[in-house]
Amino acid sequence: MNYLTTTAVALIATLGAGSAAMAEQHFRFQSSDPAGNPNFELQHVFVDKVKELTNGEVTIELLPVGTIVDYKETPDAIQAGLLDGHITDTSYFAGRDPAFGLIANPVGAWADPAQMIDFVENGGGKELMNELINPYGLEFIGVSTPGLEAFVSKVPLDKVDDLKGVKIRSPEGLIANVFAAAGANPVNLPSSEVYTSLDKGVIDAADYSVFSVNQDTGMNDIAMNPVYPGFHSLPLIEVSMNKAKWDALSPELQGKIKEAEKIFQQTQIDTLHQRDLKAVEAAKAGGKITVHNWSDEERAKFRGIARGEWEKVATKSPMSQKVYDTLVAYLTDKGLMAK
Repeated sequence: MNYLTTTAVALIATLGAGSAAMAEQHFRFQSSDPAGNPNFELQHVFVDKVKELTNGEVTIELLPVGTIVDYKETPDAIQAGLLDGHITDTSYFAGRDPAFGLIANPVGAWADPAQMIDFVENGGGKELMNELINPYGLEFIGVSTPGLEAFVSKVPLDKVDDLKGVKIRSPEGLIANVFAAAGANPVNLPSSEVYTSLDKGVIDAADYSVFSVNQDTGMNDIAMNPVYPGFHSLPLIEVSMNKAKWDALSPELQGKIKEAEKIFQQTQIDTLHQRDLKAVEAAKAGGKITVHNWSDEERAKFRGIARGEWEKVATKSPMSQKVYDTLVAYLTDKGLMAK
């Protein structure tokens, strides 16, 4: 009978434990959305697909916003090891560098999610993202978006000139500045006051949300001239994780995780787009609303006005200038902006 020495047994146990650790890697990500939110629920497609495509070698626990840290603090928490990754709106980090805000939501740039995704995946966007987040110890995995927001309005808006003098609820910052440059009168109001302010005539229009949310909250019942698809806001949602932990994964596992992210991206965009289409039909069936859809020419005109405000952001940091230059080069190359 062969007997193993105590040292050999210990060595085998150690190697076995190491193999198990390599075989099963569990990561914790925090979302910038609350539990129950449609976007949070759709983010579980990414979680489920990672487990499925890696045969359980990699699993992710997705936590709702605020579980570990505030939504603006996730990069620090990831770098410190409190979290392993996040799924978040990149614009939340504009206070760290204005470039985050410019790449996350260059107001007026996009008329369709596919345009923004192509910019990120093929037009230099993902490289810019890594330049922005690598210093925080993060690696960019991929992008998604809830889609192009609709625009709530009590007055008909068919072209840029129609914005002149219109009182528009808008968050402070780049969005408000672009509306002002287009001749509108931006009003900063919390989302909780939008419905009442529209109803009482304090404002004429509002930057609020996607069409289905606007419909569900009754906005279209009191503001019956929505612009759909919208012309202003399409947020970039990033999926990123701790760079050291990402680099430690095999190329095969990295590829599977990116594949899972791409499936999540398309699922989110398609699902929310279908919800919007159903909401539009339901709203039209009521016979009260008139949906306005801007022409490509008017969208390009608004994009040109927005460019003047992007230029101002570009002067605020070297990375902002780099984002601006890359964005404008892409839009010009695609015929979406004049040279």
